[in-house]
Amino acid sequence: MRNIKLTLQYDGTGYHGWQTQENAVTVQETVEKSIKRLTGFRPQLTGCGRTDTGVHAEKYICNFKSETTIPCDKLPYALNTHLPPDIVCINAEDAEADFDSRKSAVGKTYAYIIANSQYKNVFFNNRAWHYRYSLDIGEMKKAAAHFIGTHDFIGFAASGFTVKTTVRTISSIEITKDGDIIKISVTGNGFLYNMVRIIAGTLVFAGNGKINPDDLSDIIKSKDRKRAGITAPACGLYLTEVYY
Repeated sequence: MRNIKLTLQYDGTGYHGWQTQENAVTVQETVEKSIKRLTGFRPQLTGCGRTDTGVHAEKYICNFKSETTIPCDKLPYALNTHLPPDIVCINAEDAEADFDSRKSAVGKTYAYIIANSQYKNVFFNNRAWHYRYSLDIGEMKKAAAHFIGTHDFIGFAASGFTVKTTVRTISSIEITKDGDIIKISVTGNGFLYNMVRIIAGTLVFAGNGKINPDDLSDIIKSKDRKRAGITAPACGLYLTEVYY
């Protein structure tokens, strides 16, 4: 029995996140059905984590057990003929028997994209947060520095999560601007439910003057969700890298 590791790209606009749900179209369900059409058997895919409705992925890692004889260098081409155009398999490889896409991961990078212009950019519809008001990148970077390190991030999590601890370590946050497009890249050992979207919303509040960057350390320590910024829209969030 092979343990096959896949790397996927997907536009999450038309999906209710990664994980299979009743009465909702998800990425996991769609990929599993495509694998069944290819191999004759529907696997139980293990994903590197959940993504919310409307969230995208540049490199989403999943794995499944299979007795298929299709070589890994041919598998992406074969699988892509069965996948819809908003999901693409970009790599396949045989993994060790004990490899688990979720449990074996030691870190992830997410990117959040903001289209900071007066009018919407039609090419970023459903792929970025259109924010029309002026943002001070310098103030956003000052605020971002306070997130670096190990903290209890319960004040930056949406309700409804079930985890043993809300302590996470963020190793880096990079903020860049290219024309009207602002990109926030966050790397950490793990993230709580909606954590990156709340961090992005908080950095926007720092950029527009609603939050003083110097207050971020106290806001994090307060563990008070009401003191942080809004939850940024899902359409701007991308899973860009998973580390093993």
